[in-house]
Amino acid sequence: MTFADPLQGAAETRSDTNTQTSQERRDTIVAARILVAVLVLLAGWGASVAIWGLPGLYLPALALVPVIWGVLLLITRG
Repeated sequence: MTFADPLQGAAETRSDTNTQTSQERRDTIVAARILVAVLVLLAGWGASVAIWGLPGLYLPALALVPVIWGVLLLITRG
């Protein structure tokens, strides 16, 4: 056993953990798109509060009530 043997094993282990399948890459891209969409919606809502004040805070939430009802119905139907 030489001094370099443990280093070669560590390099092989590192290269195995860095490989991703195409499905994992697609899942990562989808997750990133969802996060960006949520951040854009929150930024838009924040901008509406900055521009229109209190009505900009509660009117988008009020408009989303039917959407949330639909989502809840879809969840309960399975």
